[in-house]
Amino acid sequence: MRILALVPGGIGDQILFFPTLDDLKQCYPDAQIDVMVEPRAKSAYRVCKSVKEVLTYNFKDRNAMADWGNLLGVIRDREYEAVISLGQRWTVGLLLWLTGIPKRVGYAGSNNSLFLTNPVPLKTQQYAASMYHDLLQGFNIKNPCPAIAINVPKQDIQWAEAQQQQLGIKESGYILIHGGSSQLAVSKGIDKIYPIDNWKQIIEDCQKRQPNLPVVVVQGPEDAGFVAKLIKLCPQVKVTSPDDVGKLAAMIAAANLMMCTDSAPMHLAVAVQTYTIALFGPTDPAKLLPKSDRFLGIKSPTGKMSDISPEDVLKKVWGG
Repeated sequence: MRILALVPGGIGDQILFFPTLDDLKQCYPDAQIDVMVEPRAKSAYRVCKSVKEVLTYNFKDRNAMADWGNLLGVIRDREYEAVISLGQRWTVGLLLWLTGIPKRVGYAGSNNSLFLTNPVPLKTQQYAASMYHDLLQGFNIKNPCPAIAINVPKQDIQWAEAQQQQLGIKESGYILIHGGSSQLAVSKGIDKIYPIDNWKQIIEDCQKRQPNLPVVVVQGPEDAGFVAKLIKLCPQVKVTSPDDVGKLAAMIAAANLMMCTDSAPMHLAVAVQTYTIALFGPTDPAKLLPKSDRFLGIKSPTGKMSDISPEDVLKKVWGG
């Protein structure tokens, strides 16, 4: 059996979809599961054990008819027997219908259901991973949603161990911070950046109370400016620059504590079970974090990230 999953969204959306893929593979162990994702999200599948092939397509671009035709050809050539789709637009439903795939599973909607063979009710008032997992009802799979799990390549674990040795934090452990300075979120008007002065206050308190526990900040491709400013204010902070999702996951897994904003690294922290304190502006922690004492979400009282006080964060850190 060959199954295709259409999963628009970023790396965080892919990680939240992993339990659905894993459970599907568990129920159909001989199936080949492929995914079609946006180019920016392809790297997430470095740590997914259930997917055979990752195809890319820019779902949100202004695609011409030729682009849709090429996509249709790619899907038809692979002769899938089933497709599962997160997309709710009627155009996605029409595309799936045109592929001729016999089983088409997606969320029921006024425009989309016409093109699906197995529509599933959309229940948004729950943890997103569970909402995605509901789609398996279209395959008559009624298991509870499993926890997010990832498969970090051995070479990424070795890189992280070497990095900890190089930074001098192998024996001491460390607090890991991800600032969440996503330019995509900024361009969409989504407030996911916590002010640097607030981070400074949090870091200084941690260094004062736990002087032997280093603070390490993650620097990704979009974070250079944020990290440079933070280092100026807090020169004792160490910097790690993992260049893929696997290395980042390995660094998160070895940390004593992860502090971050609502972001893809937050979902990696959940997957590797690192104690995490995550900051939320306009988004809802109940939909993006599982219920667990290991993962604490702090929601802004106003929806603005800057209105989360450092004192509130530190109370969570020290259990006050």
